[in-house]
Amino acid sequence: MNTLATHPARLRIACTLMSALFLISGIRKLLTWSATTGYFAKLGLPMAEAIVPLVILLEIGGSLALIFGWRQREIALILAVYTLMTAFVAHRFWDADPAQFNPQLNNFFKNIAMVGGFLLLIEPRSGTSARE
Repeated sequence: MNTLATHPARLRIACTLMSALFLISGIRKLLTWSATTGYFAKLGLPMAEAIVPLVILLEIGGSLALIFGWRQREIALILAVYTLMTAFVAHRFWDADPAQFNPQLNNFFKNIAMVGGFLLLIEPRSGTSARE
């Protein structure tokens, strides 16, 4: 059977690639804290000031956890749910003005595709990580 379970190096590469977007995004949010808070408020998120540190922790911490193989299935599930939520909250192509329609549509479906990748990381395996 040719799965990620039988190819630990491929699994590690997949986790690293899936994490890269969130690691970079989390660091950028950390470095632009007030702008991120303003953006979250503009999206209509309640208590944006309280949500920003949680999102930063999730993006940076979740990325590092996946990269290092800690609690992979649980972290992948959390990131899948988070990514699905961000698709519907931050990439509402159906509400976008014409100039933003295509970029928002692309980002929406990029998120949906990433959810699929995270779901693959949840696949039950035996012996892939001693840290799980």
